[in-house]
Amino acid sequence: MADSSRVLVLNSGSSSLKFALLDPHSGEQYLSGIGEALGGPEPLLTWKSPGQKHSRQLDSGAAHGVVIDLLVRDLLAGSQPAAGNLIAVGHRVVHGGEQFAHSVVIDQKVIDAIAECAALAPLHNPPGLLGIHAAINAFPEIPQVAVFDTAFHQTLPRHAYLYALPYALYRDQRIRRYGMHGSSHRFVCERAAELLRKPLRELNIISAHLGNGASVTAVRNGQSVDTSMGLTPMEGLVMGTRCGDIDPGLLLHLGDALGFSLEKISSLLNRESGLLGISQLSNDCRELESAAADGHEGAKLALEIFCYRLAKYIAAYTVPLQRVDAVVFTGGIGENSIFVREQVLHQLRHLGFHVDAKHNESIRFGAEGRITAADSAVALVIPTNEEWVIARDAAALVRPGE
Repeated sequence: MADSSRVLVLNSGSSSLKFALLDPHSGEQYLSGIGEALGGPEPLLTWKSPGQKHSRQLDSGAAHGVVIDLLVRDLLAGSQPAAGNLIAVGHRVVHGGEQFAHSVVIDQKVIDAIAECAALAPLHNPPGLLGIHAAINAFPEIPQVAVFDTAFHQTLPRHAYLYALPYALYRDQRIRRYGMHGSSHRFVCERAAELLRKPLRELNIISAHLGNGASVTAVRNGQSVDTSMGLTPMEGLVMGTRCGDIDPGLLLHLGDALGFSLEKISSLLNRESGLLGISQLSNDCRELESAAADGHEGAKLALEIFCYRLAKYIAAYTVPLQRVDAVVFTGGIGENSIFVREQVLHQLRHLGFHVDAKHNESIRFGAEGRITAADSAVALVIPTNEEWVIARDAAALVRPGE
């Protein structure tokens, strides 16, 4: 691949648009940024290029298309010659259902399929489509590529992805476990293989992506064989505002006994629960750790439940793996929280994990490496790089063999 090839990566949220211009071969970023509070009264665009940081207040109501227009007109133009050989636009798409086990070049059939999956990821797929349509309008001659969070988990065996529901619901409606964060889990497992100096196809890894959204994946011989998120991104771990695992009967109770509407239940489980709901303070782990240190009981309880649920999932995933070569922490919390990593590994001491306090304290803010003692089972911290995964996949599809 020519060194001058560049891929623009877009990650669209309901009120945000992250972007990065990078070299798909080296991963070097020439431009990155985010439009936040889009559609609201005070949207803000912030971006950085090597050695520089910028911000711009946008007009009230500015949405995804405005950010992309500014990218084309101002930001990319100012990044020449880095943007001079844009070969593709890569899009993070959260849910691809069973239709997509790999990344694909976007056409109308792909757009229609992403729209069909919107009910499975209502907070993610519709904004993703907004970003796709805006990018097609802005770059009509540039190939667009969709990279799906769910694709990495299409290797799950039936006993892992099927729910214990009437089989017709799977056969007719494709209701099953899909999993998310696939690009992140894939990246850190590939990097773990490099750090451990073993072929990925021979490694068994438990990968914990911990951020406002969080998931754990069991990777056997390089392939995902179980994962904590399910049909939607709500199942599994305690998250920033999502509840994770709950008794399904609770939904019936909320509706029948308390009179909650489906819309209210959805908002409760997706936006008002998790760390925020338990602590009644914040969904930000950093704020909770600070408050817990000052004696805030809600913050202490939220962190305790978060760490316990994570440790329990990691221990459970020793079942499909049998042999665990490493546990990997990634995502904003996994990469930076000394407290969470220490608490989780302490609860896994019966599996041979013993934290090296010095290493655990030093490996943060972009650093990577081992955080367990030399005679311990291996736990690593690896900063994720989903943008690079998306750029690599996009380049491989539009310039195969280069």
